[in-house]
Parts: sequence; C-alpha cells; structure tokens
Amino acid sequence: MTAIHPQLLADCHLLGQLPSGALLLHRNALLPWLILVPETGLNDVLDLPPSQRERVFADAASLSRYIKTDLGWPKVNVAGLGNQVPQMHLHIIGRREGDAAWPQPVWGNLPPGPAYTGEQLYEWRLGLQARCQLDPVAEPG
Repeated sequence: MTAIHPQLLADCHLLGQLPSGALLLHRNALLPWLILVPETGLNDVLDLPPSQRERVFADAASLSRYIKTDLGWPKVNVAGLGNQVPQMHLHIIGRREGDAAWPQPVWGNLPPGPAYTGEQLYEWRLGLQARCQLDPVAEPG
C-alpha cells in the first residue's frame, strides 16, 4: 500500500485496500464520505494510464452503489480536488436533501458531527468487503 498523506490520515479512518488503492472513511459520521487513494505518484486522475483509470472509476462506481443501495443515500457526489492535499484522492460522498450540509457542498459547510464507533467501522469494513472487494485492515489503537 502506498503511503497516505498525513492530512488524509488525520481526517479519516483507514478501512483497507480496494483493487485500485486505499480506502478511507471521513471521521465525521453525519454522512457517508469515502476517500479513494489510488496507487500512483500522479496528481490528477485523468493523467492515469487508461487501464488504471478504468480500475479507479470501477471502484468509485462500486462505492457509489454501496452508498446508494446498502446505505440508502439517493445521491452520490464524486470529486477529485487536491488543492490542500496534493496526493491523488477521490471523494465519494453520499448526499440527500436535508443532510447536514444540504444543498451546499460539504467542504466548509459540514458541521462537526459524531465520530464512528468501533462497531460501526467494523460494519463498514464487512459491508465493503462483501460488496466492493475491500481487503479490510484494522486501525491501530
């Protein structure tokens, strides 16, 4: 697994590894906010070789289906910004009318929320293992 930028690790739980890269879950449990960190030294997803780009988008689509089908969130936003963290990463965020940041983007508009419990993180890992080919890891501590 490629080293993950310290800011991403500070903001997220490491869930495990997907075929295209590491999968993180934002610590704020107000809405499902996954972050996919592809295995690459490139900064922009559109610069990836076609086969790797297809794998990244296939994993993103699988995560979107999980958020919609298993978690019941009707809308999924996908973004690759990298303005504050240069390491390539894609945000895959469940949204619904009336969520904590609706209708604004989550950046700068999501209020502090509850943290995930250990049991919730375990359930996320199990669900993503079954639906998205996650190779789960347990966080230290």
